[in-house]
Amino acid sequence: MSFLPGLELSRRFHAEVVAPVLGPAFPGLRYAAGRLDGGSEVLGLDTPRSTDHDWGCRLQLFVDAADAHRIPELLAAVDAALPRTFLGLPTRFVGTEDGRLGVAGLAGARHGVTARELGGWLRGQLGFDPSGTVSVADWLSVPTQRLAELTGGAVFHDGLGGALVRARAALRWYPDDVWRHVLAAAWTRVAQAEHLPGRCAEVGDELGSRMVAAGLARDLMRIGLLTRRRWPPYDKWLGTVFGRLPDAAPVTAALADALGPGDWPHRQAGLVGALEAMATWTDGTGLAAPVRARAIPFHTRPFLVLHADRVAAALRAEITDAALRERPLIGAVDQFVHSVDVLTRPERARRVADTLR
Repeated sequence: MSFLPGLELSRRFHAEVVAPVLGPAFPGLRYAAGRLDGGSEVLGLDTPRSTDHDWGCRLQLFVDAADAHRIPELLAAVDAALPRTFLGLPTRFVGTEDGRLGVAGLAGARHGVTARELGGWLRGQLGFDPSGTVSVADWLSVPTQRLAELTGGAVFHDGLGGALVRARAALRWYPDDVWRHVLAAAWTRVAQAEHLPGRCAEVGDELGSRMVAAGLARDLMRIGLLTRRRWPPYDKWLGTVFGRLPDAAPVTAALADALGPGDWPHRQAGLVGALEAMATWTDGTGLAAPVRARAIPFHTRPFLVLHADRVAAALRAEITDAALRERPLIGAVDQFVHSVDVLTRPERARRVADTLR
Protein backbone atom coordinates (compact mmCIF):
# COMPACT_ATOMS: atom_id res chain seq x y z
CA MET A 1 0.00 0.00 0.00
CA SER A 2 1.05 3.61 -0.44
CA PHE A 3 2.40 5.48 2.58
CA LEU A 4 -0.29 6.44 5.08
CA PRO A 5 0.76 9.20 7.52
CA GLY A 6 0.97 7.96 11.07
CA LEU A 7 -1.75 10.21 12.46
CA GLU A 8 -4.23 9.01 9.86
CA LEU A 9 -3.21 5.42 10.57
CA SER A 10 -3.82 5.92 14.29
CA ARG A 11 -7.16 7.64 13.64
CA ARG A 12 -8.38 4.71 11.56
CA PHE A 13 -6.91 2.20 14.01
CA HIS A 14 -9.02 3.77 16.76
CA ALA A 15 -12.18 4.11 14.69
CA GLU A 16 -12.08 0.70 13.01
CA VAL A 17 -10.39 -1.55 15.57
CA VAL A 18 -10.15 -0.20 19.13
CA ALA A 19 -13.37 1.78 19.55
CA PRO A 20 -15.54 -1.15 18.41
CA VAL A 21 -13.92 -3.24 21.15
CA LEU A 22 -14.33 -0.70 23.94
CA GLY A 23 -17.99 0.13 23.27
CA PRO A 24 -19.48 -3.34 23.79
CA ALA A 25 -16.95 -4.47 26.41
CA PHE A 26 -17.15 -1.35 28.56
CA PRO A 27 -20.58 0.26 28.15
CA GLY A 28 -20.63 3.79 29.51
CA LEU A 29 -16.85 4.00 29.85
CA ARG A 30 -15.65 7.58 29.57
CA TYR A 31 -12.33 7.73 27.77
CA ALA A 32 -10.26 9.86 25.41
CA ALA A 33 -8.08 8.65 22.57
CA GLY A 34 -5.31 10.26 20.57
CA ARG A 35 -1.65 10.29 19.47
CA LEU A 36 0.32 12.86 21.44
CA ASP A 37 3.36 11.08 22.84
CA GLY A 38 6.13 11.90 20.39
CA GLY A 39 7.32 10.74 17.02
CA SER A 40 7.59 12.59 13.74
CA GLU A 41 3.94 11.87 13.00
CA VAL A 42 2.67 14.12 15.79
CA LEU A 43 4.21 17.06 13.91
CA GLY A 44 2.91 15.77 10.59
CA LEU A 45 6.48 15.19 9.41
CA ASP A 46 6.68 11.41 9.09
CA THR A 47 7.73 9.83 5.81
CA PRO A 48 8.29 6.23 4.68
CA ARG A 49 11.69 6.48 6.41
CA SER A 50 9.89 6.91 9.75
CA THR A 51 8.40 3.44 9.58
CA ASP A 52 11.58 1.64 10.62
CA HIS A 53 11.03 2.29 14.34
CA ASP A 54 8.51 3.72 16.82
CA TRP A 55 5.87 3.96 14.12
CA GLY A 56 2.77 1.96 13.31
CA CYS A 57 -0.61 0.99 14.78
CA ARG A 58 -0.23 3.07 17.91
CA LEU A 59 -2.87 4.70 20.07
CA GLN A 60 -3.13 6.34 23.48
CA LEU A 61 -6.20 5.90 25.66
CA PHE A 62 -6.94 8.08 28.68
CA VAL A 63 -9.41 7.59 31.51
CA ASP A 64 -10.25 9.70 34.55
CA ALA A 65 -9.10 8.87 38.06
CA ALA A 66 -12.34 7.06 38.93
CA ASP A 67 -11.72 4.50 36.16
CA ALA A 68 -7.96 4.12 36.54
CA HIS A 69 -8.44 0.73 38.25
CA ARG A 70 -10.01 -0.59 35.03
CA ILE A 71 -6.92 -0.01 32.90
CA PRO A 72 -5.55 -3.59 33.13
CA GLU A 73 -8.96 -4.97 32.15
CA LEU A 74 -9.26 -2.48 29.29
CA LEU A 75 -5.85 -3.34 27.86
CA ALA A 76 -6.53 -7.06 28.19
CA ALA A 77 -9.72 -6.66 26.16
CA VAL A 78 -7.88 -4.75 23.44
CA ASP A 79 -5.09 -7.32 23.42
CA ALA A 80 -7.51 -10.21 23.00
CA ALA A 81 -9.42 -8.57 20.16
CA LEU A 82 -6.61 -7.17 18.00
CA PRO A 83 -6.26 -8.64 14.53
CA ARG A 84 -2.80 -9.73 13.42
CA THR A 85 -2.62 -6.89 10.93
CA PHE A 86 -4.48 -3.69 10.11
CA LEU A 87 -4.28 -2.08 6.68
CA GLY A 88 -1.47 -4.50 5.92
CA LEU A 89 0.57 -3.44 8.96
CA PRO A 90 1.26 -5.57 12.06
CA THR A 91 -0.60 -4.59 15.21
CA ARG A 92 2.09 -5.93 17.52
CA PHE A 93 5.69 -4.96 18.10
CA VAL A 94 8.84 -6.57 19.37
CA GLY A 95 11.75 -4.73 20.97
CA THR A 96 15.02 -4.59 19.03
CA GLU A 97 18.17 -2.58 19.35
CA ASP A 98 16.87 -0.27 16.62
CA GLY A 99 13.54 0.49 18.30
CA ARG A 100 10.08 -0.98 18.11
CA LEU A 101 9.77 -2.75 14.76
CA GLY A 102 6.42 -4.13 13.67
CA VAL A 103 6.49 -7.92 13.81
CA ALA A 104 3.26 -9.94 13.79
CA GLY A 105 2.84 -13.21 15.62
CA LEU A 106 6.12 -13.38 17.52
CA ALA A 107 6.24 -14.60 21.11
CA GLY A 108 6.76 -11.66 23.44
CA ALA A 109 5.43 -9.13 20.93
CA ARG A 110 3.21 -6.38 22.32
CA HIS A 111 0.61 -4.07 20.86
CA GLY A 112 0.95 -0.30 20.56
CA VAL A 113 -2.11 0.70 22.59
CA THR A 114 -1.42 2.35 25.94
CA ALA A 115 -3.86 3.49 28.60
CA ARG A 116 -3.26 6.01 31.38
CA GLU A 117 -5.14 8.16 33.84
CA LEU A 118 -5.15 11.54 32.11
CA GLY A 119 -3.95 13.77 34.95
CA GLY A 120 -1.12 11.41 35.85
CA TRP A 121 -0.01 11.15 32.24
CA LEU A 122 0.04 14.93 31.84
CA ARG A 123 2.09 15.32 35.00
CA GLY A 124 4.49 12.68 33.73
CA GLN A 125 4.92 14.50 30.42
CA LEU A 126 5.11 18.04 31.75
CA GLY A 127 5.81 17.96 35.46
CA PHE A 128 2.38 19.57 36.12
CA ASP A 129 -1.26 19.17 35.15
CA PRO A 130 -2.39 21.99 32.81
CA SER A 131 -6.00 21.37 33.83
CA GLY A 132 -5.28 23.74 36.70
CA THR A 133 -3.41 27.02 36.71
CA VAL A 134 -0.19 26.97 34.67
CA SER A 135 2.37 29.06 36.57
CA VAL A 136 5.35 30.97 35.22
CA ALA A 137 7.61 28.31 36.73
CA ASP A 138 5.61 25.64 34.91
CA TRP A 139 5.97 27.36 31.53
CA LEU A 140 9.70 27.91 31.90
CA SER A 141 10.42 24.32 32.93
CA VAL A 142 8.97 22.71 29.77
CA PRO A 143 10.97 22.30 26.54
CA THR A 144 9.15 23.64 23.50
CA GLN A 145 9.54 20.24 21.81
CA ARG A 146 7.25 18.72 24.46
CA LEU A 147 4.73 21.52 24.00
CA ALA A 148 4.86 21.00 20.23
CA GLU A 149 4.06 17.31 20.75
CA LEU A 150 1.19 17.84 23.16
CA THR A 151 -0.46 20.60 21.15
CA GLY A 152 0.27 18.82 17.88
CA GLY A 153 -0.70 15.24 17.19
CA ALA A 154 -4.42 14.51 17.19
CA VAL A 155 -7.31 13.75 19.50
CA PHE A 156 -9.69 11.19 17.99
CA HIS A 157 -12.22 11.06 20.81
CA ASP A 158 -12.68 12.97 24.06
CA GLY A 159 -15.33 11.38 26.19
CA LEU A 160 -13.85 12.88 29.35
CA GLY A 161 -16.06 15.95 29.14
CA GLY A 162 -13.51 17.64 26.92
CA ALA A 163 -10.73 17.38 29.53
CA LEU A 164 -8.05 16.39 27.04
CA VAL A 165 -9.05 19.09 24.57
CA ARG A 166 -9.03 21.71 27.35
CA ALA A 167 -5.60 20.60 28.58
CA ARG A 168 -4.20 21.00 25.07
CA ALA A 169 -5.85 24.40 24.71
CA ALA A 170 -4.23 25.55 27.97
CA LEU A 171 -0.83 24.76 26.41
CA ARG A 172 -1.52 26.45 23.09
CA TRP A 173 0.74 29.43 23.76
CA TYR A 174 2.61 31.41 26.41
CA PRO A 175 0.95 34.24 28.34
CA ASP A 176 2.26 37.53 26.93
CA ASP A 177 4.70 38.26 29.76
CA VAL A 178 6.24 34.79 29.53
CA TRP A 179 6.40 35.20 25.75
CA ARG A 180 8.28 38.50 26.21
CA HIS A 181 10.68 36.90 28.68
CA VAL A 182 11.46 33.93 26.44
CA LEU A 183 11.98 36.14 23.37
CA ALA A 184 14.14 38.56 25.35
CA ALA A 185 16.27 35.64 26.53
CA ALA A 186 16.64 34.43 22.94
CA TRP A 187 17.78 37.87 21.77
CA THR A 188 20.20 38.04 24.71
CA ARG A 189 21.82 34.84 23.44
CA VAL A 190 22.15 36.44 20.01
CA ALA A 191 23.68 39.58 21.52
CA GLN A 192 26.30 37.49 23.31
CA ALA A 193 27.53 35.82 20.11
CA GLU A 194 26.71 38.00 17.09
CA HIS A 195 30.14 39.68 17.02
CA LEU A 196 32.10 36.44 17.18
CA PRO A 197 31.80 35.12 13.59
CA GLY A 198 33.46 38.28 12.26
CA ARG A 199 36.25 38.13 14.77
CA CYS A 200 36.91 34.46 13.99
CA ALA A 201 37.02 35.22 10.27
CA GLU A 202 39.34 38.18 10.84
CA VAL A 203 42.01 35.91 12.34
CA GLY A 204 41.57 33.29 9.61
CA ASP A 205 39.43 30.82 11.58
CA GLU A 206 36.81 30.12 8.93
CA LEU A 207 35.64 26.91 10.62
CA GLY A 208 35.20 28.72 13.93
CA SER A 209 33.34 31.53 12.18
CA ARG A 210 30.87 29.10 10.61
CA MET A 211 30.50 27.21 13.88
CA VAL A 212 29.43 30.35 15.77
CA ALA A 213 27.22 31.42 12.87
CA ALA A 214 25.50 28.04 13.01
CA GLY A 215 24.64 28.61 16.65
CA LEU A 216 23.22 32.02 15.75
CA ALA A 217 21.21 30.46 12.92
CA ARG A 218 19.65 28.02 15.37
CA ASP A 219 18.74 30.83 17.76
CA LEU A 220 17.32 32.96 14.96
CA MET A 221 15.14 30.14 13.63
CA ARG A 222 13.79 29.57 17.13
CA ILE A 223 13.10 33.30 17.42
CA GLY A 224 11.25 33.24 14.11
CA LEU A 225 9.02 30.41 15.28
CA LEU A 226 8.38 32.11 18.62
CA THR A 227 7.32 35.32 16.91
CA ARG A 228 4.79 33.33 14.85
CA ARG A 229 3.44 31.51 17.91
CA ARG A 230 4.84 28.15 16.88
CA TRP A 231 6.57 25.89 19.40
CA PRO A 232 10.13 25.30 18.14
CA PRO A 233 10.75 21.56 17.71
CA TYR A 234 14.05 19.90 18.51
CA ASP A 235 16.93 20.21 16.09
CA LYS A 236 15.98 17.43 13.67
CA TRP A 237 12.87 19.33 12.56
CA LEU A 238 13.78 22.93 13.39
CA GLY A 239 14.82 23.90 9.87
CA THR A 240 11.89 22.07 8.30
CA VAL A 241 9.26 23.73 10.47
CA PHE A 242 10.91 27.15 10.20
CA GLY A 243 11.10 26.83 6.42
CA ARG A 244 7.32 26.34 6.25
CA LEU A 245 6.55 29.68 7.90
CA PRO A 246 5.14 32.43 5.69
CA ASP A 247 7.94 34.73 4.48
CA ALA A 248 10.63 32.28 5.66
CA ALA A 249 12.19 31.73 2.22
CA PRO A 250 14.38 34.86 2.12
CA VAL A 251 15.53 34.26 5.70
CA THR A 252 16.37 30.64 4.91
CA ALA A 253 18.38 31.82 1.89
CA ALA A 254 20.18 34.41 4.03
CA LEU A 255 21.10 31.80 6.63
CA ALA A 256 22.35 29.48 3.89
CA ASP A 257 24.65 32.30 2.76
CA ALA A 258 25.78 32.88 6.34
CA LEU A 259 26.78 29.22 6.70
CA GLY A 260 27.99 28.65 3.16
CA PRO A 261 31.38 28.43 1.48
CA GLY A 262 31.58 32.07 0.40
CA ASP A 263 34.08 34.56 1.78
CA TRP A 264 33.38 36.44 4.99
CA PRO A 265 31.78 39.54 3.40
CA HIS A 266 29.33 37.29 1.58
CA ARG A 267 28.56 35.28 4.71
CA GLN A 268 28.27 38.45 6.80
CA ALA A 269 25.68 39.82 4.39
CA GLY A 270 23.60 36.67 4.89
CA LEU A 271 23.90 36.82 8.65
CA VAL A 272 22.96 40.51 8.73
CA GLY A 273 19.95 39.83 6.51
CA ALA A 274 18.70 37.12 8.87
CA LEU A 275 19.32 39.23 11.97
CA GLU A 276 17.45 42.20 10.59
CA ALA A 277 14.56 40.05 9.36
CA MET A 278 14.08 38.40 12.75
CA ALA A 279 14.21 41.80 14.46
CA THR A 280 11.42 42.94 12.12
CA TRP A 281 9.40 39.82 12.89
CA THR A 282 9.85 40.53 16.60
CA ASP A 283 8.66 44.11 16.16
CA GLY A 284 5.62 42.68 14.42
CA THR A 285 4.47 40.78 17.51
CA GLY A 286 3.38 44.02 19.19
CA LEU A 287 4.90 42.80 22.46
CA ALA A 288 7.06 45.93 22.77
CA ALA A 289 7.61 49.25 21.07
CA PRO A 290 9.27 48.63 17.69
CA VAL A 291 13.05 48.81 17.84
CA ARG A 292 13.57 48.79 14.06
CA ALA A 293 17.06 47.45 14.71
CA ARG A 294 19.51 47.54 11.82
CA ALA A 295 23.09 46.31 11.68
CA ILE A 296 25.86 48.73 12.62
CA PRO A 297 29.61 48.29 13.22
CA PHE A 298 30.73 46.53 16.38
CA HIS A 299 32.60 49.39 18.05
CA THR A 300 35.44 50.26 15.65
CA ARG A 301 35.81 46.73 14.28
CA PRO A 302 35.21 45.97 10.61
CA PHE A 303 32.16 43.73 11.00
CA LEU A 304 28.47 44.39 11.48
CA VAL A 305 26.18 43.40 14.34
CA LEU A 306 22.59 44.14 15.30
CA HIS A 307 23.37 44.99 18.93
CA ALA A 308 20.58 42.58 19.72
CA ASP A 309 20.52 43.56 23.38
CA ARG A 310 18.40 46.50 22.25
CA VAL A 311 15.64 44.13 21.19
CA ALA A 312 15.92 42.18 24.43
CA ALA A 313 15.75 45.36 26.50
CA ALA A 314 12.62 46.58 24.71
CA LEU A 315 10.85 43.29 25.41
CA ARG A 316 11.93 43.12 29.02
CA ALA A 317 10.76 46.68 29.65
CA GLU A 318 7.18 45.65 28.82
CA ILE A 319 7.01 42.74 31.29
CA THR A 320 4.43 43.64 33.94
CA ASP A 321 4.89 40.64 36.24
CA ALA A 322 7.28 41.92 38.90
CA ALA A 323 8.63 38.48 39.83
CA LEU A 324 9.26 37.62 36.17
CA ARG A 325 11.12 40.90 35.62
CA GLU A 326 13.47 39.90 38.42
CA ARG A 327 14.31 36.53 36.93
CA PRO A 328 17.67 36.05 35.20
CA LEU A 329 17.17 36.62 31.50
CA ILE A 330 17.86 32.99 30.57
CA GLY A 331 14.39 32.02 29.44
CA ALA A 332 12.88 28.55 29.31
CA VAL A 333 14.87 25.46 30.19
CA ASP A 334 15.68 24.47 26.60
CA GLN A 335 17.26 27.87 26.00
CA PHE A 336 20.10 27.11 28.40
CA VAL A 337 20.13 23.30 28.52
CA HIS A 338 20.81 21.17 25.44
CA SER A 339 21.09 17.76 27.09
CA VAL A 340 18.57 15.22 25.82
CA ASP A 341 18.84 13.35 29.13
CA VAL A 342 17.62 16.46 30.96
CA LEU A 343 15.06 17.78 28.50
CA THR A 344 13.26 14.44 28.09
CA ARG A 345 12.92 13.96 31.86
CA PRO A 346 10.44 16.52 33.27
CA GLU A 347 11.59 16.06 36.85
CA ARG A 348 15.19 16.86 35.89
CA ALA A 349 14.22 19.81 33.70
CA ARG A 350 12.08 21.22 36.51
CA ARG A 351 14.86 20.91 39.09
CA VAL A 352 17.31 22.70 36.82
CA ALA A 353 14.85 25.46 35.96
CA ASP A 354 13.82 26.00 39.59
CA THR A 355 17.43 26.13 40.75
CA LEU A 356 18.33 28.95 38.35
CA ARG A 357 15.26 31.12 38.74
